[in-house]
Amino acid sequence: MTQDTSSPLAEPFLGEDWFDPLETAVRDRIRGFIEEMVEAELNVALQRGRYDRRGVARGHRHGHRARQLIGTFGPVTVSVPRARLVEADDKTTEWRNRTIPAYRRLTKRAEALIAGAYLSGTNTRRVRRALGTLFGGAIGKDVVSRAWRKVQTDWEAWQRRDLSKDDIVRLILDGTLVRVRLDKRATGLSVLVALGIRRDGQKVLLALKNMGGESEAAWRAFLDNLVARGLGTPELVIVDGAQGLEAALATLWPKVPVQRCTVHKHRNLLAHAPKTLHDELSADYTDMIYAKTVKEVETKHKAFVRKWRLKCQPVVDSLEEAGPQLFTFLRYPPEQWKSIRTSNAIERLHEEFKRRIKTQCLLPCGATACMLFWALLASGQITLRRVDGWETFHVPPAEQNLDLAA
Repeated sequence: MTQDTSSPLAEPFLGEDWFDPLETAVRDRIRGFIEEMVEAELNVALQRGRYDRRGVARGHRHGHRARQLIGTFGPVTVSVPRARLVEADDKTTEWRNRTIPAYRRLTKRAEALIAGAYLSGTNTRRVRRALGTLFGGAIGKDVVSRAWRKVQTDWEAWQRRDLSKDDIVRLILDGTLVRVRLDKRATGLSVLVALGIRRDGQKVLLALKNMGGESEAAWRAFLDNLVARGLGTPELVIVDGAQGLEAALATLWPKVPVQRCTVHKHRNLLAHAPKTLHDELSADYTDMIYAKTVKEVETKHKAFVRKWRLKCQPVVDSLEEAGPQLFTFLRYPPEQWKSIRTSNAIERLHEEFKRRIKTQCLLPCGATACMLFWALLASGQITLRRVDGWETFHVPPAEQNLDLAA
């Protein structure tokens, strides 16, 4: 069965009902404007205008050539003048204009538009279809891939940047698993993420690194790279409780306070209890963690341990495994508790990242996963705000030990 290409539905959005004389007129004007820019640049290079015979020219013109250019205004074909310039040794060289560099078919704004569409959560083929009408069907998935690869230059510079100028007072560390194509097979790789908090409360992404796992060696190599690039010793580190990460921190910064994420510990407690007790356990744990005062937290912690030691001993064992690190936030002013208690700031980044890549099934490699994660923030697709309570960062933490005995 053959498709009737004569039908207006065969090529949607291209019929007479979709013809816009305004767009056509604007594109014609753009073509003329670009040609005027190139001609003006050549006039400066030759030191005289076209058909001008006054003065001594620095070269001579020799015709024109057609160049296709794709911008946010759509595809246009412009007539670019050619010329040869006379050098100091009386030899001539071909003139190269700077308005439309050699081999460039896309404007920078068009490249940014393509990369932005890709970052919004779609793949190269869908970007091609989505922008096909704007670009007159003049782009393929290879063009999209090339535009995206231009981001790699900025990404590589970001990985090497100096961190000594960032006044980082707190560090949030976590890893996330992404599926990539490795040796033509789907493989899970860990992406280690470091999110810093400046003294003014602003969150900033510090580093991303794809590793084979979250072992002590992997985290230590990741942290050593941060230190080598100038990161100072933080005043507080927030973690999810991974053993490899805690071991690496203990050897690198043994005196730095560590806060265990209360949300991750909540999940661990639920894993140790029957499902019929989950609601009751969650209510008791929430009352304890989100109590208003230090004394109230201590009181509810003792009650929690006494109650659940009788109901479900594994829950208490899991709670005591975290020890005082689960309550480090109590040493700080109450205005900061919300931002210290959990690693939610970095978990939200993971969620946004996973949401954007879910249409792509598999990423080409681990490096692409890290670059895509970074580009989502660099392009403004994901924004970072100040943490709550940053105005009280100048207040030193309390030194008293919490009474956590049941």
